Amino acid sequence: MNYVNDFQSVKKQHGFSLIEVLVVVVIMGMLIGLIGPNVLGQVDRARVTTAKADLATLSQALDMYKLDNHFYPTTDQGLEALVQKPQSSPVPRNWNPSGYLKATELPLDPWDGEYVYLSPGEGIQPYELMSLGADARIGGDSYSSDISSWDR
Repeated sequence: MNYVNDFQSVKKQHGFSLIEVLVVVVIMGMLIGLIGPNVLGQVDRARVTTAKADLATLSQALDMYKLDNHFYPTTDQGLEALVQKPQSSPVPRNWNPSGYLKATELPLDPWDGEYVYLSPGEGIQPYELMSLGADARIGGDSYSSDISSWDR
């Protein structure tokens, strides 16, 4: 008759009390409050790291373009010259038929904006290549600041 006693003890349980549920909710809230800011900070740092890696890749592709053609693409030709042969002057004579990037499309920055390319760049730089950051505007602070290929 052990089965009857077990069945009766299970039947008497009706679920969690309100206090038990509230304790669990408070503990979960505290954990989210402690862990949340750390996780969100890592996401922002990862985006900056990704943008820097993309800029390094684009810079290498631009250097390969220059090695083949003896000049960088103009601002009007833009980064598109790395994936599709420019038709405007100066037309590259030794453009690599497979392009200069592995991808067939230009990457977007981690905030879904386009990378900015200017040729020639400011000062002695042959070009300027940058991401405008989280705010998609020139300038900014922290994660909204611009990230340039010439920043080290």
